[in-house]
Amino acid sequence: MDLRALIRTIPDYPKPGILFRDITTLLADSRGFGETIARLAARYAGAGIAKVAAIEARGFILGGALAERLGAGFVPIRKRGKLPAMAIGHDYELEYGTDRVEMHVDAVGRGERTLLVDDLIATGGTALAGATLVERVGGVVHEACFVIDLPELGGRMRLEARGIPVFTLMAFEGH
Repeated sequence: MDLRALIRTIPDYPKPGILFRDITTLLADSRGFGETIARLAARYAGAGIAKVAAIEARGFILGGALAERLGAGFVPIRKRGKLPAMAIGHDYELEYGTDRVEMHVDAVGRGERTLLVDDLIATGGTALAGATLVERVGGVVHEACFVIDLPELGGRMRLEARGIPVFTLMAFEGH
């Protein structure tokens, strides 16, 4: 099945010159969504994944389904102020300023093999922040996986330079 054909490209969103890669069309296709989760689950079957940590918001859709398929726990990595219990946070750089993601302090146990999931990897800032949170509580980031890589933005290289393996189902040129 050609999953790439199920990705919608929206030009000039959220600003002129950007080609936004929209996975909602992939998610809306039951066969495509199922195949996406099946391909990711096949890669991690038998890898001893204890937790799937997914980044808000589209990462939650993928991460929840993948965690269930792998028999792992699900860990939400959220924007600032959205978690009800004690949380830790990490600030990361955006094009103009900074943002923050947070995770409950008890979401990942010491030494737990954790898979980091999001819909796409662009500059890698959010993924690196998520990985930092997992590591700060003693978890081990097994790999970071994404449906889409935007290689021109360098996120994959940033994660790999930090020692975090990266897996993607497809790549799109441009940004």
